[in-house]
Amino acid sequence: MTHDAHTSSPSPGPRSDIPGTRRRSLAWLVGAAACALGLPMSPAAASTAAATAAAPSGPATAPRAPRVQVEGQWFDGQVDLAGTPLRLNGTGVRAVAWFKGYAAGLYLPAPASTAAQAVDMPGPKRLQMRMLKDVPAEEFVKALNKGVARNITPEQLAAMKDRLEIFARQVSALREVKTGDVVNLDHEPGRGLSLRVNGTLRGDTVPGDDLFAAVLRSFVGQRPYDEKLKAGLLGQKA
Repeated sequence: MTHDAHTSSPSPGPRSDIPGTRRRSLAWLVGAAACALGLPMSPAAASTAAATAAAPSGPATAPRAPRVQVEGQWFDGQVDLAGTPLRLNGTGVRAVAWFKGYAAGLYLPAPASTAAQAVDMPGPKRLQMRMLKDVPAEEFVKALNKGVARNITPEQLAAMKDRLEIFARQVSALREVKTGDVVNLDHEPGRGLSLRVNGTLRGDTVPGDDLFAAVLRSFVGQRPYDEKLKAGLLGQKA
């Protein structure tokens, strides 16, 4: 005589699929209810409730800085370069009389209100230009050479002469920058100065931290291209 075999399923144990946050919330509620009713709590329950109350709810995320509009061009309030978040320090417009060539924004790891702070600050940096007019690249090269030369010493200029010429050739190779183009001059410590147009790297990174510092001085140094632009990039009132 045969008997049907019966397979007994194990009795369900305590639920373990409750997320950690819910379990902590339940422990806290139980502890609070016990205290309110004047009931004693076991040492383990009291410890759990105390730890739950002290535990952080989660990592705080700092809000991104809002975008800024200048002459119809939008600048992000924050960008990332070489793994470092950079904040928009200030913006301005390069103008000669009625002619407005580009809007510019300076991105730094920390706020700066003086040229010395901006130039000497360690870390990645970005100078962004958003074109308002079509401009021949040679005009940029002329302004670059003039602006750099009048904001550094002859000895400093001699030390970077070859590298400045390489960068000038990269700019010249653009032939023309068009209205709406976005030009980034990026500084990465230990690597050098990179030229990007509409997100595309144009040429190799030119080595030397001093080169970007010299270019930045042409915008915010003692003899800048434009005093109002300098004030804007440094977050000052023009």
